[in-house]
Amino acid sequence: MKNPIFSRRVFTFGALASVGVTAACGNGVGGRGGAMIDARVDATLSEMYRSFPNTQNLAAKANGLLVMPLVTEAGLGFGGAYGRGALRVNDTTVDYYSVTKASGGLQIGAQQYAHVLFFMTEQALTDFRRSPGWAAGADLEYVISDKGDSVAADTTTVLAPVLAAVFGRAGLRIGATLEGTKYSRIIP
Repeated sequence: MKNPIFSRRVFTFGALASVGVTAACGNGVGGRGGAMIDARVDATLSEMYRSFPNTQNLAAKANGLLVMPLVTEAGLGFGGAYGRGALRVNDTTVDYYSVTKASGGLQIGAQQYAHVLFFMTEQALTDFRRSPGWAAGADLEYVISDKGDSVAADTTTVLAPVLAAVFGRAGLRIGATLEGTKYSRIIP
C-alpha cells in the first residue's frame, strides 16, 4: 500500500519545482520594475485591439483590465506557469500582479501566451483587488476561442462578471486554459 503522505509530498514538490523552473524560463519580465511591465502591457493591448477589434468595446465597458503580457507554461508530467502583468483601471496602472499555475497529469511541452481579464462589474473588480490571491475558475467566459478567433459577445458573455481573452500562443503545448490559475499582487 502506498503511503498517501509521501505521494502528496512528491506531488507538491514536483508541482512547486515545475513552477520554479517555469519562472526561470526567461519570460522577459522582471528585474527592471514597473516600467518594463507597463511597456509590455501597452504592447499587448495594442496587439489585442489590432488582432481582435471587438475587444475594444469590451475594454471600454469594463471596470478594469488585468493584462498578462507573457505567461510561460511548461509541463512534463507535472507542469506550471508563471508571468507578470498589471491591473489597469481607466487606462492607468493601479497594481502589479504575478500569475502562477501548477498542474499534474499527462502533459508534455511548453508554450507562451498573453491573456487579459476584463472585469465587467465593479463587484468583480473589488473582489479581485481585495483578495490575497485570486484563483481563476471554470466560470470564466472566453471572448477569444482556443483557435484564436474572435467570439461575438452575446448576452451570456455581456452578463459575465469576468471575461478572458487568451491569445498570441507560441509553443508546442495544447490547450491554454486559465482554470486553476492564481493571481497575486506584487511589488515589481
